[in-house]
Amino acid sequence: MSIQDNLCQIKEKIHNAEIKAGRKENSVKLLAVSKFHPVEEIQEAVNAGQTLFGENRVQEAAEKFEILNKNNNLQLHIIGQLQSNKVKKAVSIASCIQSVDRLDLIKEIEKQAAKIEKKIEILFELHTGEESKSGYEDLTSLAESLDLCASGNFPHIIPKGFMTMAPFTDDEKLIRKSFITLRESAEKLQKTYTMFNLKELSMGMSADYEIAIEEGSTMVRVGTAIFGERDYSKK
Repeated sequence: MSIQDNLCQIKEKIHNAEIKAGRKENSVKLLAVSKFHPVEEIQEAVNAGQTLFGENRVQEAAEKFEILNKNNNLQLHIIGQLQSNKVKKAVSIASCIQSVDRLDLIKEIEKQAAKIEKKIEILFELHTGEESKSGYEDLTSLAESLDLCASGNFPHIIPKGFMTMAPFTDDEKLIRKSFITLRESAEKLQKTYTMFNLKELSMGMSADYEIAIEEGSTMVRVGTAIFGERDYSKK
């Protein structure tokens, strides 16, 4: 199947999952994960109407989307663990950094965003699965970061919600537990931090996005089901 066919199929599955969960139509965004896929394949997705993309590797993303954005109005999210020395470039090319997992990273994002007078959205990554190596370990440390955001320390940063990665397992109960943990944590934090709209829940990937939608995801990150297996020789 073509990339266009894959996108149509996934969008239909998202629509059906919304109905099954009793949610509004188009309440879930599709983020196409294009890591390790060439410009030509991403352009096929763009031609099929996809405008929201996610990349893990900042330099690779910068090279590809400099070309792609010449004729397209695309949104790029950084979704992988972000090193401090990559923040400057990430802030310049992305509209959102999803993988914010520590206070030092927030400080660096603010520093670099201030330099170019750009406001940038962030999602706080919460560790909810045993195999996840990144993310805030608990709500206490996450709340400390939110406290500083709320006090006006980071005027160029716009907190928009949360993201997580479910454990890599076939056990649906464990996967569902991960998503429930994020949703319930988000609901709790939203009640405290009413000055922010923390409604974005980025959870669910190619293998589990339908479960994620049932549990409240507002954005699913799908790569393999759109583009096929990645060519890891291009690392």
